Amino acid sequence: MSRRGVETGLSIRHDNGSQYTSDAFQNELRFQGAQSSVEELRRALLEWARRYNEHWLLERHNFLSPSQARRELMQSKQAA
Repeated sequence: MSRRGVETGLSIRHDNGSQYTSDAFQNELRFQGAQSSVEELRRALLEWARRYNEHWLLERHNFLSPSQARRELMQSKQAA
């Protein structure tokens, strides 16, 4: 049996899928004292994408980051 507020301060990261946004799930989170953090997840994913695009070196791009490869592609298209 659950005790009300036992999870106080707990934040649950999830996508915006129907099972997580359902009234039943959200009510259980509130009952447990936890809260949803879809926004926190969104920000974390945006930061991950930024780091990936700026810093990950990919062999298929001749060991350039995706952003560097994109810039080089755009420059070669403008030069042509």
